[in-house]
Formats: sequence, C-alpha cells, structure tokens
Amino acid sequence: MLVEFTSVGRNYGDWPAIDEVSFGVEPGEFVVISGPSGAGKTTILRLVWMGDLPSRGRVEVAGFGSDRMRPLDYALLRRKIGIVFQDFRLLPDRTVFDNVALPLQVSGASPASVRKRVFALLAEMGLSHRRAALPHELSGGEQQRVAVARAMVAHPVLLLADEPTGNLDPEVSRHVIDLLLDINRGGTAVMMATHDPRRVPPGRARFLFLRQGRLISPGDWRGGEV
Repeated sequence: MLVEFTSVGRNYGDWPAIDEVSFGVEPGEFVVISGPSGAGKTTILRLVWMGDLPSRGRVEVAGFGSDRMRPLDYALLRRKIGIVFQDFRLLPDRTVFDNVALPLQVSGASPASVRKRVFALLAEMGLSHRRAALPHELSGGEQQRVAVARAMVAHPVLLLADEPTGNLDPEVSRHVIDLLLDINRGGTAVMMATHDPRRVPPGRARFLFLRQGRLISPGDWRGGEV
C-alpha cells in the first residue's frame, strides 16, 4: 500500500476537519477525493505529504509513518511526492525552465542532468517554446502545465493535485485532467481533490466522497452538494 489512513482525525482548534477517515491507495492508482467546500479534501492531501500530522489515528505514506517521523524524514518523504495547487504557486521572478528545474537543483542534481530532464519534460508538456517566459506571461492553462511539470520533474511515485482545475475554464480543465490521466498511465499514482468529480471520466479513477470531514458511500453523494 502506497498510502494508508487508519481512523485518522485532524482538528484545528475545536473544529474537526476530518474524523475517523480510513482508506488506502495502491501504487499506480488514480484516486479522486470529492465533496463540497470545507469537507476536508485539502486536509487529507496535507496529511499525505505531512504538512500536517493527524490529531488521532495514523497515516502511512511510502513507508513513512506519521507516528514515527524524524526531522530528516519530511524531506525524504517529499522527494517521493509531487504537489500541484489550484493557484499554481510558481515563483514569479523565475522563468518556466527555472521553476521546473528548482526541485532537482535543491536536491543537488548535476546541471547536465537537470537540463536533460527539464528539456524532456517541457517537450512532453508542449512548453518548450515557453521555457524562457515568466509566469505572468503565460495563460492559466500554461501556468498549470508548468506546475505539473515541476511536480513531476523528480520522478515522484505519487502526485497530489489540489483542485488543479479550479481556476481554469472548462476546455483548459479537460486538458489538465487528460494530462493527469496520462501521468497516471505512466505509472505514477495520483490523488486529486476536486469539488466536482464529474471532471474525471467514469472508469478512469476510484472515487472517495467526503461530507463534513467523514467518508460517505458513493450512493450518498449528490452532485448538487457542490
């Protein structure tokens, strides 16, 4: 099991963001976490990359357990995980190339290996011609593709996508979903949080539904709740 939640709860003050959440994600799976705003989707993703630790229960990710994390373990875990955010979070004063290269540079990769990997990934994403552009010169769809490239540059075993289409129009959203599905077909597990699971074609993912911080059965989910 790549990701395992066992009776996990996370409180912020007196508010239980999630409670008694248990599920697993196998290597290479595509899992969609859906529910209305405030249901706990982002909290679950934060617990996966251990930006937060559970208040109750246990999270296990790629062999790292929330109950036994040492200071150095956080960096080791995050080298195995790529993260894509709704608001892109690109460095505004860095070019497309530099934004994508940053995770490899931080990890100490050689300049030659960085260039080779980044050029190859930008070509895959259809962004080679934009490699010298700054983020503000890109469309929203291009910025999100750069964010996906940055998340994938270090060959993660797991990609987390938090509302990756939330700021995009429907056509561009479809392209981003297709990109995530292609990445998954290449063997990378994907966990995507979205308020609207209809963005992912039926049969292409496993769906988990949240309401008020608890997992509910698919039959209890209603599209009108989003």
